[in-house]
Amino acid sequence: MGPRDRGAGDTGRAHRRPNRPGNGAEGGPVTDLAALSSFLVSAVGLAVPLALAALGETVSERSGVINIGLEGSVIWGALGGALGALAMGPYWGLAAGALAGGLAALVFAGFAVRLGTDQIITGTAVTIGSLGFTGAVFQSRFGATGLALELPTVPVWEVPLLSRIPVLGPAFFDQAVTAYLAYAMVPLLGWFLFRTRWGLALRAAGESPEAAHAAGVPVVGTRMLAAVFGGLMAGLAGAHLSLVHTGTFAENMSAGKGFIAIAVVVLGRWQPWGVFAAALFFGGAEALQFTLQALDADLPYPLFLALPYVLSLAALAGWFGRSRAPEGLALPWPR
Repeated sequence: MGPRDRGAGDTGRAHRRPNRPGNGAEGGPVTDLAALSSFLVSAVGLAVPLALAALGETVSERSGVINIGLEGSVIWGALGGALGALAMGPYWGLAAGALAGGLAALVFAGFAVRLGTDQIITGTAVTIGSLGFTGAVFQSRFGATGLALELPTVPVWEVPLLSRIPVLGPAFFDQAVTAYLAYAMVPLLGWFLFRTRWGLALRAAGESPEAAHAAGVPVVGTRMLAAVFGGLMAGLAGAHLSLVHTGTFAENMSAGKGFIAIAVVVLGRWQPWGVFAAALFFGGAEALQFTLQALDADLPYPLFLALPYVLSLAALAGWFGRSRAPEGLALPWPR
């Protein structure tokens, strides 16, 4: 076992053109299996940043804070990761990206939680401001040459034995460290939220801040910490984009990942396992368009990108069973 460099722009051999009849190769079960494996590798690679950001946002929303500024944390994480990697190496870049995203969330929480400003408006302002400020910092630091910026990337770690499992092994166990962190966070957050008194206090702050306050829970402090944790995770997702997914940084490269992560939380019903599954679904929907393009399929593949959002609305409307947001979500405290 050992790390290896996947190379800039390679998202886990995500967008390879699979062999098929008429493309210089014989069709058949082996070809179909290879195409499926390639699709799953792509889906998991694209799902990782969504899962990281959405898992953090799950904790934030469970406390009663919806951070529309999550997109800002993602783009700050991408830039922080790039600068950190250039200065100290890719792993320090991941840490720098997480820190940058956490600081952006701290600004949001300072206004929305501490001062009680409207969470939606404040988050929107943080996102717009972050997109502008990161672009300005990038241009001042790299200028026109930033278009060809090459970053040291985080190597891929192949898990012995598990990575040899047909089809699923390469997809889940031949990834960068950020993927394994996302896997680990799912049971850890499930345990924290539903098996510890700290998790109970956090959920109480989101469901009924009045009752939580009466029980001695520091509602404001709890919400501040939860929002910052969400920002740290979103920043790590942004660093993944620049140091694993692309190997470079570009202005506005977050491309709506923060907003999509919020939809992932809704589709996952604010449950860590559900959120991770929803992230895989979104990643699969995004990977599907590349697969259809590679196969020259005569299908309206852009429509597949709309499917997860339609399902998110359906989940919020309760079409898949009970799906209720925390009662105190987006409500200020004290009122």
